[in-house]
Amino acid sequence: MTPDEITLIRERLLQLQTELRAVDEMSRSAGETVELDQSRVGRLSRMDAMQAQQMAQETARRRQHQQSMIEGALRRIEAGEYGYCFICGEEIDARRLAADPTNTRCIACAEA
Repeated sequence: MTPDEITLIRERLLQLQTELRAVDEMSRSAGETVELDQSRVGRLSRMDAMQAQQMAQETARRRQHQQSMIEGALRRIEAGEYGYCFICGEEIDARRLAADPTNTRCIACAEA
């Protein structure tokens, strides 16, 4: 990859990181503990609230995983190791990285 391509990918990764942090900050309250006071909330409402809480927690977990992937890609860029497959060491196709800049495997190793 050319230095210009890597610079563009780095900027994209930093933008994704900023967006994920903003979404994470906005949705923190969705994963808070559900109140189970039966005298104040009906059974179905509690079940809906608990389901919404679980979905929010899973979404937060996925955002955290994506953050980790972005941080790893940024570290690889800084180390000069970005764009190479973790398995075989070959260069990952630029189109694959354009689709997902956090990819760590070439298409052949990903399919294996």
